[in-house]
Amino acid sequence: MTRPAPNTAPNAPVLVVGAGLSGAVLARELAEAGWPCHVIDARPHVGGNCHTARDPETGVMVHTYGPHIFHTGDAATWAYVTRFARFRRYTHRVKTTSRGAVYGLPINLHTINQFYGKTLRPTEAEAFLATQADTSITAPRNFEEQALRFVGRDLYEAFFKGYTQKQWGCAPRELPAAILQRLPLRFTYDDSYFNHPYQGMPEDGYTALTQAILAHPAIRVSLNTTYTPDLADGARHIFWTGALDGYFDYALGRLGYRTLEFERFTATGDYQGCAVMNYADADIPYTRITEHKHFAPWERHAKTTCYREYSRAAAPGDIPFYPIRLVAEQALLKRYVARAKTLENVSFIGRLGTYRYLDMDVTIREARAAAAQFLAQGGTLAPFHINPLA
Repeated sequence: MTRPAPNTAPNAPVLVVGAGLSGAVLARELAEAGWPCHVIDARPHVGGNCHTARDPETGVMVHTYGPHIFHTGDAATWAYVTRFARFRRYTHRVKTTSRGAVYGLPINLHTINQFYGKTLRPTEAEAFLATQADTSITAPRNFEEQALRFVGRDLYEAFFKGYTQKQWGCAPRELPAAILQRLPLRFTYDDSYFNHPYQGMPEDGYTALTQAILAHPAIRVSLNTTYTPDLADGARHIFWTGALDGYFDYALGRLGYRTLEFERFTATGDYQGCAVMNYADADIPYTRITEHKHFAPWERHAKTTCYREYSRAAAPGDIPFYPIRLVAEQALLKRYVARAKTLENVSFIGRLGTYRYLDMDVTIREARAAAAQFLAQGGTLAPFHINPLA
């Protein structure tokens, strides 16, 4: 995709492609510094995959593209989001069904005692689990080896093996060890999913949060608008938050993603008693059921809205969710990064633009940092503010 010569006039707008959190935050930072911004998005709503909306049948606030829980250890990022929306306290807790029983995740002292039928104290549980771990694995090379070294074969096969096969569409030994390294192991009865001090949900949903961020007189938003090169005419700079390979019309091939299919159903009252129920057994085709009324426990609804989630490889036209980043994708990514680095006045940011899995707080922090560097450099920025190959 070619880039027209940039417009260096003082009032030339910045074109931001994508009205998700990355695009919205970046545009707000530039607008507050006096730079006009035009934000476009192909979808009919802002918020990207964080989009939320009321279910017309039940009134429940639904996370349209799957649940998003805001959590961070960064006080500055927490102060930023709470400037634009009221956040209500929400502590994320996940349950999993395995072999006909329900357990708490991440693995904690209750999970261990329940699974093994024991009453171990913390130090006893830690010593016991050390006897289950495969200590012959000193440097785990993949997800399976990391799990065997981490918790041993019994817990690996009960909680991780089947779920991971369904989520990623391949054997766990084909996945990098780093995927499992994100999950904690606790020898206490703390069953909260995240350790961060700042956790919550925007009371009116993520779409309202994004709308508030974009509500600035120097920001113009165009929805249902797919990027075409003519939209860049007259722009000072382009910030691209869409798929990196999409910018180049997939000329080198498509980067691999997993996507999700959602099977909606409703019920009266409370369907499963929690927000997220994982299904660890490989013979159950879906990975989890999410019950969205539990993401807003301060609300009361007579009916409930749930979604079964099915993971599969993304095809052209699908919404990309999780970058695969295995060997073949890494090689293709390097080629796209090399091509992107030849561009001027175009910068790639966000989850899709850098082909990385990002939590929302990291997305916001990186967008603010990119805007700050753009302003400090007088309206210029390299194609990548963050190295996507790191």
